[in-house]
Amino acid sequence: MTVLEVDNIKAGYGDTEILHGVSCRVEEGEIVSIIGPNGAGKSTLMKAILGLLKLSEGRIIFNGRDITGKDPDQIVKEGICYVPQSDNVFPSLTVDENLEMGAFIRKDDYKKRMDEIYQIFPDLKEKRKAKARKLSGGQRQMVAIGRALMLDPKLLLLDEPSAGLAPKLIQMIFDKIIKINQTGISILMVEQNARKALEVSHRGYVLAMGRNRFEDTGEALLNNEEIGKLYLGE
Repeated sequence: MTVLEVDNIKAGYGDTEILHGVSCRVEEGEIVSIIGPNGAGKSTLMKAILGLLKLSEGRIIFNGRDITGKDPDQIVKEGICYVPQSDNVFPSLTVDENLEMGAFIRKDDYKKRMDEIYQIFPDLKEKRKAKARKLSGGQRQMVAIGRALMLDPKLLLLDEPSAGLAPKLIQMIFDKIIKINQTGISILMVEQNARKALEVSHRGYVLAMGRNRFEDTGEALLNNEEIGKLYLGE
């Protein structure tokens, strides 16, 4: 089943168009990565999917429903959650409080879901009463992802989840992404560390100058000589 279908969308900021007819899809249970150079439109695509940017053309279908033009709060209620690259935690709140903020639209008891998040991120359980500003970069990223997971989304959007992290923490974050995916959550990820992203992805897209350049399985993109030279530093 196709969870997300982005069909030939155009979007940007003011009069500046960044996406010039981009398409992609995420199937149920997939990890899909969007890679490409800086300025390719990767983060713009994420914001367009979440409704933070209005489309000038194209449409977005989620779970069989047209969500084109919906506001971000409506899209979140549909089952999409987004973890931005920066400013993605409340630094003055504890880990527990950050997770509680993620459950703001839940009508049921969210404690069971919080326990499930701590099973995915056991390091956070030990820090649950610590202020987020006291945490390491990797721990803050785990809090940000955990807060998004509090709504039990069908699709998780991750914007540069490994940005600014030390190498050993990068591997840890990608291991957690695999674990989250194994719980049944589909993932669409923008990532500058293209090699790591493709290694864990079922499929990937390469954007360049706001347009689709390549689409294939993660493994095929890793083994593509042209992509290796252009985007993987080979």
